Amino acid sequence: MRPSTVRTFLLGLVAAAAVTTVLTSAAPPALAHSMLVKAEPPRRAILVKAPGQVRLWFNEDIEGDYASLTVLDTDKHSVTDAKPILAPDDPKSIILPLPELAPGKYSVKFRVLSVDGHVVDSTFDFTVKSKVQGK
Repeated sequence: MRPSTVRTFLLGLVAAAAVTTVLTSAAPPALAHSMLVKAEPPRRAILVKAPGQVRLWFNEDIEGDYASLTVLDTDKHSVTDAKPILAPDDPKSIILPLPELAPGKYSVKFRVLSVDGHVVDSTFDFTVKSKVQGK
């Protein structure tokens, strides 16, 4: 093989490697959507004592000004006019204070905007059991 042919081949190989590197590094990373990672009370919980608040934790920071969190009774009425607040100790968590809840089934409905722009919304239920009367 002639030296000029080898040189042309090597230059082509380097150029191909450079193009491949640029194309793969310019590809955007796969973005994961924010998601609920923990709730108090938990999904489908059966509680003997009514909770004083609902607190939700997400895997990403959320925009507190755009958070919506409501607790609905079995008639689909909100149990409080209180607004959720961003937890002061965790920008990935929101809290909704609750009034005293009567025994029954409740639905937690939420919609939050994570700081990366993804919207997360869902609903889950919990139940407050009636107190058993002693003999």
